[in-house]
Amino acid sequence: MIRLVITGIATLAAMALWAAGLFIGTSEGWWHRPMTSSAAPADFVQAARAKIETGHRGNLGFALIENGKPVENFSWSSGSPVDENSVYQVASLGKWITAWGVMALVEDGLVDLDAPVENYLERWTLPESKFDHEQVTVRRLLSHTAGLDDGLGYNGFATPDAVQTLEDSLTRAADASPGKSGVVRVGETPGAAWNYSGGGYTLLQLMVEEVSGLSFPEYMEQRIFTPLGMTRTTFDHRKAQAMGLAENFTLDGDTEPFRWYTALAATSLFTTPADMTTFALAQLPGSQQKVLPQNILATMATPHASSLGADIWGLGPMLLAPDNKGGFIIGHDGKNEPAINSAVRVDPASGDGIVILETGSPILATTIASEWVFWKTGNVDNLAFAARMDGMFTWILFGCIAILIVGLLVGWRQMRRLSRKRRQSA
Repeated sequence: MIRLVITGIATLAAMALWAAGLFIGTSEGWWHRPMTSSAAPADFVQAARAKIETGHRGNLGFALIENGKPVENFSWSSGSPVDENSVYQVASLGKWITAWGVMALVEDGLVDLDAPVENYLERWTLPESKFDHEQVTVRRLLSHTAGLDDGLGYNGFATPDAVQTLEDSLTRAADASPGKSGVVRVGETPGAAWNYSGGGYTLLQLMVEEVSGLSFPEYMEQRIFTPLGMTRTTFDHRKAQAMGLAENFTLDGDTEPFRWYTALAATSLFTTPADMTTFALAQLPGSQQKVLPQNILATMATPHASSLGADIWGLGPMLLAPDNKGGFIIGHDGKNEPAINSAVRVDPASGDGIVILETGSPILATTIASEWVFWKTGNVDNLAFAARMDGMFTWILFGCIAILIVGLLVGWRQMRRLSRKRRQSA
């Protein structure tokens, strides 16, 4: 009987070790190999280009930054030619730029990070809930820790006439992504946990308009884009059209118009690879930009939210991976259906970065940007880890089943031996 108990304990221990080993190995990249073994930027670009040219149908702009300077860039298209000044819609990547707009209001003394957001609102208020709305602060909205449970996700509208007002969209977004209610509300204790909320950034969009007295696109142009020299970046769809939009490709290689959005701050920035390179360079300590001081940029890159024990979010930017220097690779990605994907990664400590804007593939920009993080640091970034979780859990499940079967077989054989011994002794 003791042997059976030992076998049971050993089986459970083996299952736990198998699961822990796979979790740690996946998060640490034990069996992942970089795109190139060379440390030369040109070799990484060559590997990235090879990946892009294998099966991608669409548009793509790529830029690489080394030691605070752009060193490589290229554009690729299976349709009409594009270049570094071609305008793309970049989905949730705009949240990072929106955060700059909010932090500029903080720098100007017009907004307090730790004040309730409703202090700044007149046109709309959060629906009643059992939670304390005084704890829904600007800081928590920026870091997705305000307790909002919308999980948005906007699909946009086919025509400008269908676009809702901000107030109507916050009450119930007609373009909510599938499976989402579209209602922006407080559904859990503010500050208790990280919960991604597109609705939170739509609420910040309203706050920016209320405090500045300008439309959101006008404020962002005056306070952020023009001072940074981002001359081909806008939240205004019609201005983007006038600049000349790069074609928007679908998964099957066809083209379709870009969608129209109420939730501009959350998901409808238009920009170029060149302008996003400018924005990436503005994150660096040696930058000459005058929009935000270094202490505010440092605060934005400080952990404000965690998941599965890892720091994942600052005030706007994602904290994608440790940079091995005590800080983080920061950035943000964007993804809209059916096939818009954008990704920017910056290491403020080294001055390195990468910019990829594309249409035609659902996760190509994120994949290559995550590969850049691994190539630079040997660390798996959080989005790459999330993408591998399904496979990891599958291997954990099959491995645990195999271990359990072996344990049951061993236990069955031990029971048979014990039974024979009892019969012989009788």
